[in-house]
Amino acid sequence: MNKFEQIDNVYIIGIGGIGISALARYFNGLGKTVAGYDLHKSELTARLEGEGMSITYTDDVATVPSPFVSNRERTLVIYTPAVPVTNQIFTFFKDNGYDMHKRAEVLGMIANNYTTIAVSGTHGKTTNSCVISNIIQCAGKDGFAFLGGISRNIDSNLVLPSGKAQYNNPDTLLVAEADEFDRSFLWLNPTVTIVTYVDADHLDIYKDRNDIIDTFNQFVQKCRPGGIVIVNKKIDTLIDCKALRKVTYSESDSTCDYYATNIRLANGVYTIDAVTPSGIIRDIMIGAKGRVNVENTMACVAAAQAVGIDEAYIKEGIATFKGVKRRMEFHVNTPDVVYIDDYAHHPRELSATINSVKELFPGKKLTGIFQPHLYTRTRDLAEGFAESLDALDELLLMDIYPAREQPIPGVDSQLIAKQMHRCKVHLVNGKDNIIAKLLSDNVEVVLTLGAGSVDQLVAPITEALSKNISPTNT
Repeated sequence: MNKFEQIDNVYIIGIGGIGISALARYFNGLGKTVAGYDLHKSELTARLEGEGMSITYTDDVATVPSPFVSNRERTLVIYTPAVPVTNQIFTFFKDNGYDMHKRAEVLGMIANNYTTIAVSGTHGKTTNSCVISNIIQCAGKDGFAFLGGISRNIDSNLVLPSGKAQYNNPDTLLVAEADEFDRSFLWLNPTVTIVTYVDADHLDIYKDRNDIIDTFNQFVQKCRPGGIVIVNKKIDTLIDCKALRKVTYSESDSTCDYYATNIRLANGVYTIDAVTPSGIIRDIMIGAKGRVNVENTMACVAAAQAVGIDEAYIKEGIATFKGVKRRMEFHVNTPDVVYIDDYAHHPRELSATINSVKELFPGKKLTGIFQPHLYTRTRDLAEGFAESLDALDELLLMDIYPAREQPIPGVDSQLIAKQMHRCKVHLVNGKDNIIAKLLSDNVEVVLTLGAGSVDQLVAPITEALSKNISPTNT
């Protein structure tokens, strides 16, 4: 923290990213002057600007505010690993000797001053970290949370302590989403570590799944002495905790330390009894939508108990959680039509979301709109994508969202489509074409899926489907 006391200005390259924008808000909350660059204007960058941050969307050094140029010694530059080295603003700061750090390194500098709960894994990080943060707030514990999504409870991806004394208290709780991309989580030294899954992903960074597993094991060993590692039972044999204390969790495996029993579904809400080493917590209502959150809940219960939170606050924090934007987020929910948006962009995530929706709406026709994210991910996981998406009744399949990548010859959405055998597939692009297709069909339950620009369809699809609802059923 002493390092940041000597800083007046913080410039963030890639400020519109969901993880790094939490850092922007953190430093803005400390009273620093925050500015940044991003490639595209978005709802999030617009909100950051509304909070007083100056953002440019032009890669031009002339757009950097003059105090950042004239006061190099008191300026911190933070950047995402996705920023290309050809970025002119990045090059300017690097060539002129500015203090520059990746997002993950700065998060580590902050988090390692506190009692950190780090939520890692190739799936479920965001929901789990948001639920744990909500439990902590319900318990009245003043702390931090750096989230990888917008929690609907706070309409933000950042929680700051209300009491300034908590900034300098090592016992203050901090929840951090521990991202495996670019091995970012290795900057963290948590007290409580959660590992949800270690599936093959980010194979543009990792050689193979074994490389991913090895890196997760490196991360687990960074847990502080006296800490605890909470591991999904499905991957228990893959995670070597050595001398660290480890507990396991699952949806319903009774060989675990934490598991659910008496699982009930009524009116779209799951209620469970949570079996824990200290007894059963009965009648936990799960605010997050979808069957997958029964399993997620058990990880959150384990983390909350690890930091000494009472049962009543655990139940309250789980029940009052409103969800995360773009995680099973309902935009239309009527007898005529249902429309849900979800960030799922990996085969396991797609299966979890699709199966959850089918359980909530049995017998309904399920239409999905999916935008593959990254050429490498599509190339490496095309068969898995096809298998997961085949559980839909109809699919509108968009072109690949490239993000940071260049096209790979022979890799396109057809690679997925040609391996699907049950679901009816249409290759469709463009907002107007997609909406026209939806309105021409007798859609019942619609899902948008993906991590790219597919979220830009949410508002127009919501508007179109809402207008098309029969007045007698509204």
